[in-house]
Amino acid sequence: MPSLKAVRLRIASVKSTQKITSAMKMVAAAKLRRSQDAIIAARPYAKTMADITAEVAARAGAEAHPLLERRGGRRIALIIITSDRGLCGGFNSNVCRTAQRYADEKTAAGALDECRFEVVGRKGRDYFRRRKLNVTRDFPGAAGDSTVARSKELASVATEEFLKGTVDEVWLVYNQFRSVISQKPDVEQLLPVAPAAASSGGDASAEFLFEPGKGEILDYILPLYIETQIHRSLLESIASEFGARMTAMENATKSAREMIDRLTLQYNRARQASITKELMEIVGGAEALKG
Repeated sequence: MPSLKAVRLRIASVKSTQKITSAMKMVAAAKLRRSQDAIIAARPYAKTMADITAEVAARAGAEAHPLLERRGGRRIALIIITSDRGLCGGFNSNVCRTAQRYADEKTAAGALDECRFEVVGRKGRDYFRRRKLNVTRDFPGAAGDSTVARSKELASVATEEFLKGTVDEVWLVYNQFRSVISQKPDVEQLLPVAPAAASSGGDASAEFLFEPGKGEILDYILPLYIETQIHRSLLESIASEFGARMTAMENATKSAREMIDRLTLQYNRARQASITKELMEIVGGAEALKG
């Protein structure tokens, strides 16, 4: 059985850890509120932009712009959005495993010749490098005001690779924010831009007037659409990260509290046994003196 001093030191250590996890939970909760407000505000704009772009793409036709061209999808790039920091449960590992599983399934089905992993966040970069996968680019994680700059950078890289013919498709892999306790990894096609289906977009053959012209409109709207979707996915990931961290730190704080209770009980039992032993030694010594 551990000594009383060892148990006391263990209790003090766990209490110190509990204070840290409790503070981290409160910090994550404060940041989560701001991130949640940001993604709720961004979603309607991103959805409207996606709907408009898909409708224009359906009316213009795949030959109207290089970013609409479909090439078979044998070479793809996965833009995987993770975080720079850990202590957020399965947030990073879930999205990384989703990306790896998606690539493995397409490769096993014979539908893929090359997959390029382009990772946002240090945790994702470390995950894929440890497994010696094809990490062609890595970017620092985005947070706060840096999301706009990071989305522009990622949009530029994705567009350049697609236009040069380096890849046939570009996909986003990120955690979609549902609630504080629920974040779902999602795989979403970014390039080529998918046109609206005939059932939702109406009669694609109907007359559609482009002013000043198809090329000018698509040159403006398609890059804006790509930036918007990447920016939305970054905001989704940031909110998911703080939700996951808040939940993880709450569970850690609860576990620390339970451990303190167990150690306190162990300490009290050991202390009581020590006192009982001393009393028995005193009584035994007194009886020996009487004899």
